[in-house]
Amino acid sequence: MLTKIETIRHSLAHILARAIKEFYPEVKFGIGPDIENGFYYDFSFAKNQNLSLQDLPKIEKKMKQLVKQNIKFIKKQVSTNEAKKIFKNQPYKLELIKDIIIKNKNKKIYIYEFADFIDLCAGPHIKSTKDININAFKLNRIAGAYWKGDKKNPMLTRIYGIAFEDEKKLKDYIIQQEEAKKRDHRILGKKLDLFCFSELVGAGLPLYTPKGTILKDILQDELWQISRKFNVQKVSTPHFAKIKLYEISGHKDKFGDELFHIKDHYNQNFAVKPVQCPHHNQIYASRLRSYRDLPIRYMESGMQYRDEKPGEIGGLTRTRGFTVEDGHTYCEMNQVEKEVKILVNIIKKFYKGFGLWGNHWVSLSVRDYSHPEKYIGEPKDWNKAEKILQKICNDLKLDAKKIEGEAALYGPKIDFMFKDALGNERQLATVQLDFASPKRFNLVYTNKKGKNDFVIMIHRAILGSYERFLALLIEHYAGAFPLWLSPVQISVIPISEKNNKYANEIFKQLNENDFRCELKKENETLGKKIRQAQIEKTPYILIVGDKEQKSKTISVRERSKGDIGTMKLNKFIEQIQKQINDRI
Repeated sequence: MLTKIETIRHSLAHILARAIKEFYPEVKFGIGPDIENGFYYDFSFAKNQNLSLQDLPKIEKKMKQLVKQNIKFIKKQVSTNEAKKIFKNQPYKLELIKDIIIKNKNKKIYIYEFADFIDLCAGPHIKSTKDININAFKLNRIAGAYWKGDKKNPMLTRIYGIAFEDEKKLKDYIIQQEEAKKRDHRILGKKLDLFCFSELVGAGLPLYTPKGTILKDILQDELWQISRKFNVQKVSTPHFAKIKLYEISGHKDKFGDELFHIKDHYNQNFAVKPVQCPHHNQIYASRLRSYRDLPIRYMESGMQYRDEKPGEIGGLTRTRGFTVEDGHTYCEMNQVEKEVKILVNIIKKFYKGFGLWGNHWVSLSVRDYSHPEKYIGEPKDWNKAEKILQKICNDLKLDAKKIEGEAALYGPKIDFMFKDALGNERQLATVQLDFASPKRFNLVYTNKKGKNDFVIMIHRAILGSYERFLALLIEHYAGAFPLWLSPVQISVIPISEKNNKYANEIFKQLNENDFRCELKKENETLGKKIRQAQIEKTPYILIVGDKEQKSKTISVRERSKGDIGTMKLNKFIEQIQKQINDRI
């Protein structure tokens, strides 16, 4: 059931369609749903009609004229033949009617009349346009979209709009979006020289520069330092495997067309790795295991690949190749509760380090009870697993919201949803309980009675994919990373060439103390070198000239405070080492 604002947004999509009809009588209509914060409608225009952003104001003006007229939305049920007659010149609507006939046993077809405009829709809609605040909606962008999201279908023109209950909320949203543009990780990633893309490499396959690689390495080390205290062991697995591996795990069916397939010269079928789990299972299965060996905890930061739709690929948040921090625990049933709590503790420690813990909520993601065919495993195991995770959530006071249909292929999970600086929610960390995979792969251990039992498997990802986590961090900090996390912590800038030798001595001492620093000796003006360091959001800039060289000091500029004066290098090192240790 749609909320009031969702119903308004849905109705605005149809008002947009009516306005478009005014200017482009021969247009063909696709679909027009409400979406988060607004709505869109898909159109197919004649070849000589190219819509641009400059056309949106006149279309929006027409929509507002329609809203002012207090026009009613009238719902009617029509027969299949009537519907086909009404939309005889609308091929996309005729296709939708065909879909309704196939999927809907009752074959009920509904239309809505809006003034002289009729659209295929089951609703709901507002009663009349008087329910819409004329100053609380706006058309904001145009994009291309394949019909039904399938790249084999024609590309349509999608017009997006935003809509809210009142004008203030609309203005607040627009301001927020302007701030989002300033923090856009795609723009900042290029400006800060963290990552890039290449047409020759392919869309959705990020390339990390030295600075971006440093960031990834810092994150990996941070996670390792926390995990190793809980006796987690690193493992490493190949980038592809025989397709049979993913058939047994169930991932071949789950990912379907998203799998990248490989066939070698000897006619063997392989797939590029979409997940780590089946690979880790083979490490576990490589030798006999006893209850004395358990629990066994593996972790790996490795590349995974999925063939995402071209239209959905963007920046670091949706890629074809991504580095996943993945881990699996193998344990006895009586160890499950303790092991899950350990993983939640690791998640808590990790996110506290970034100031993100507390700005989150937790989902207890369970199966869709009405569609058991979507999952592998036995119902009794699912019941048991869901009960265990619910108890853990209660014990740890996670205040978890139970959400149906969000479980993993093989079991329920605890998902951690974090908010970024702009209030957007991102699902990052997860702990998943799996009774099904060990049975599929025959992962057993010898219990205390000398008999074989199936091991219990716990999947976990702390930061998820490095790409999505880096996107969040870049936007969270607006590129101004804290000192401990900055790829370059200190920039040393000599005023002139004759100060290069002294600047190099400073640079050498900083390197010896394990600070990440750079020496700017380019043949540029001092002002330009300082501006470049500021654009790169370097936390500290050390300027050395004749005065500093003579007194064996440095002139210090801090990113947030500006010029903080002259000091001895050893004092500066002492101060910033404390800041790094304190995670400032």
